[in-house]
Amino acid sequence: MKDSRITSRQSAVMTDGDLTTEADVLVVGGGTAGVIAAIQTARAGARTVVIERGTQLGGTMTTGGVSYPGLFDAWGKQIIAGIGWELVKESVELDGGEFPNFSKVPNRHYQNQVYVNQFLYALLAEEKCEQAGAKIAYYEFPQAIAKTASGWQVDCVGFGTQRRILCKQIVDCTGGAEVVGMLNLPRLRGEERQPGSMLFQLGKAPTPGRSSPSLLYIHGADSTNSRTVTAANLAGRKDVLKKVRIEKTQLMHLQPEASVRESYRIEGETIITVDDYTSGRVFKDAVCYAFYPVDLHTKGGVKPAPLGRGTVPTIPLTALVPKGSRNIIVAGRCVSSDRLANSGLRVQASCMAMGQVAGATAALAVRENTTPLKVPLDDIRKMLIKHGAIVPTV
Repeated sequence: MKDSRITSRQSAVMTDGDLTTEADVLVVGGGTAGVIAAIQTARAGARTVVIERGTQLGGTMTTGGVSYPGLFDAWGKQIIAGIGWELVKESVELDGGEFPNFSKVPNRHYQNQVYVNQFLYALLAEEKCEQAGAKIAYYEFPQAIAKTASGWQVDCVGFGTQRRILCKQIVDCTGGAEVVGMLNLPRLRGEERQPGSMLFQLGKAPTPGRSSPSLLYIHGADSTNSRTVTAANLAGRKDVLKKVRIEKTQLMHLQPEASVRESYRIEGETIITVDDYTSGRVFKDAVCYAFYPVDLHTKGGVKPAPLGRGTVPTIPLTALVPKGSRNIIVAGRCVSSDRLANSGLRVQASCMAMGQVAGATAALAVRENTTPLKVPLDDIRKMLIKHGAIVPTV
């Protein structure tokens, strides 16, 4: 009888059983930042595994439904490109969509967000991982992590699967820096958190890649663990059902998971302050740009505070490295920052840029047998430029 097992050469998704997997880089979390990090590490020649607790890549963009990422431009020019932009661009082009004119400065920042078909984006993300050689493991998450002589032993669990991953570097793209927390490295979190959102559409079906759905705030939404995510999802769905009954109309669309804006941030070697952010401070170790208003959502709504004309914040490498750590780097909204700075840094284009930086740094750390902060900045910047990213001039 012909063996029907799928090999890693035939599929990017690894399946079946109790496994030991060796890798150079483990990316934990296949969301906005994680998928970009995984593609970058794999394209740089590192053996890469990305584990994702959910059913697809893309995170907030796909499962959360916020499929209108921004911002890739500032003050009339593009400031974030690279692998994230490549994926967004291909999604829009394949869908026959339109792009904002980045050469024009909009009256409102959201006018230059790019509308993306979330379903195509998820498919293209998988394809690009497979093409790069990054292996995907869905429905898995770390249960225990231990240091080894050459890096890390990460024991992961999923239904019907126990996997031990032996790797040299970890990229934590979990949003709330869950791996950093498991290692008892310092994290930051305020007593209050921004509300999450449940995205839905009543009355008419949304057009993917052309419009944004409606949303309801979920106050207290927290992505820290399965219990808090469950609570956020239940609260959001309950409110949507209540709205359906009140308005007596059809529910045409509902995202499967709440989108969370804020949870833990790492305490990094550098903490980006709101003054750093709003002044456009160019850090000596700046590795990518970010651009968005200070955008703190509260129970009373949100009143974005636009950045001053010509201001473009930068993100330093040291804000992606947990304080006192080795062989681990983060990317995404858990970037080391105060709460107000984080409200602008947390958006998707900036998270994609951070993901590419983290991926490039981890791959170089493997190549040079060192830890992320010991990788020469010039080497990181050269690799980013080679793969299409825009790097700040320091």
